[in-house]
Amino acid sequence: MNTPSSAAAQDSLFTRLRRHQILIPLAALLLLALFNLIIDPSFFSISLRPNNEGVLLLSGNLISILDYGSELAILALGMTLVTAASGGQDISVGALIAISGSITLRILSGAQSDAMILPAFLITCAAAMLFGAFNGSLVAFFRIQPMIATLILFTAGRSVAAWINHNEQPFVSSERFPYFGGYLPGIPVPTPLFIALFCFLVTWLLLKFTNLGLYVQAVGINEKASRLNGLNPAWIKLSAFVLLGLCAGVAGFIKVSRTASINYSVIANNIEMDAILAVALGGNSLSGGKFNIGASVLGAYVIQFLTTTLFTLNVQSDSVSAYKAVVVIILVVCSAPTVREKLAALLKKRRAPKQAGQSA
Repeated sequence: MNTPSSAAAQDSLFTRLRRHQILIPLAALLLLALFNLIIDPSFFSISLRPNNEGVLLLSGNLISILDYGSELAILALGMTLVTAASGGQDISVGALIAISGSITLRILSGAQSDAMILPAFLITCAAAMLFGAFNGSLVAFFRIQPMIATLILFTAGRSVAAWINHNEQPFVSSERFPYFGGYLPGIPVPTPLFIALFCFLVTWLLLKFTNLGLYVQAVGINEKASRLNGLNPAWIKLSAFVLLGLCAGVAGFIKVSRTASINYSVIANNIEMDAILAVALGGNSLSGGKFNIGASVLGAYVIQFLTTTLFTLNVQSDSVSAYKAVVVIILVVCSAPTVREKLAALLKKRRAPKQAGQSA
């Protein structure tokens, strides 16, 4: 029999869990897992299978989710900071991935050795950060709404990517370049997963041991108040866009490493929408302010989980976006503050008679 104190403790625990941002993406993940467990339990099977070269690698739907969801998770890190600081979203990250990948291929297609891989990566990241700074300058200094400011690169980005390589599709013959989008020798786990974990760790350390997270949150909540407290909102917004540019550069490097080539019109198509949805699914306010990068990363893998589920159900590729939109709308609506407040009020009203009976 529960005592009043134990009931109060359970109620307090339930309240804390309900209010935690990570609850929504975690609940969505569990629902997707339960759905697949009922429909097809083999969805979760993981096995060691040889590739074309006879090397044993882990394979299965869960491995694919961790693999292809890693690029989206990396983007979600930067998109979370941009959303929190500016109260808007960057819709140009897909085009920026295309530009980044094109720069990487332009450098490596004529390289004679694998020694150029690291310089190519650094140049790619630097260029992506410059494009991020361009977007951030329009938002921070010219006060253009983020979605409108990034519409410029969204529209012209893929043409710029094609122009970098003279509208050709270069191919990199390096033996080590595919490691970054595939597997390292002797390691059966996809390399992009390790890169995503590294990016998450670096971002977490940056937010934990610097004041960047606090400044981003302060500017997103109240820009005028943060300025009165000595902060420079323009530079904080610019920094967020530069970091998102860096994330797009890393994602672009991974993308072209998978195939050692590029298709300008297809690469990272609609990934910007998935990145925004990952931020929303993580319970972060799309109008700026408080944020949680862990919840955004989990939201990214939930979206990839949903995409993989749809493909295993033999849904046509051109229909995946429609099905995904319906499911994500439901999840985002359920995570909306208004809905959560009404559910909390309903639960409180239902618990009131029980608490009154226990006290009596």
